[in-house]
Amino acid sequence: MPREIALLDALIPTLLFAFMISVLLSWALDWLFARIGLYKHIWYRALFRFAVFICMFSALGLLVY
Repeated sequence: MPREIALLDALIPTLLFAFMISVLLSWALDWLFARIGLYKHIWYRALFRFAVFICMFSALGLLVY
């Protein structure tokens, strides 16, 4: 996979697209976790959400590269 994608003569890194996909997946998982009541068992909700986002972004980044 190319390291950059040309979009209107501007080179955009593919990690930007991985970042946007992981943001969307993070929002979906946040909605799902709130819906099933998982956050009642989490001590620090913001740290858990950040950790899930970092894990998804890292996994997508490894898939790209």
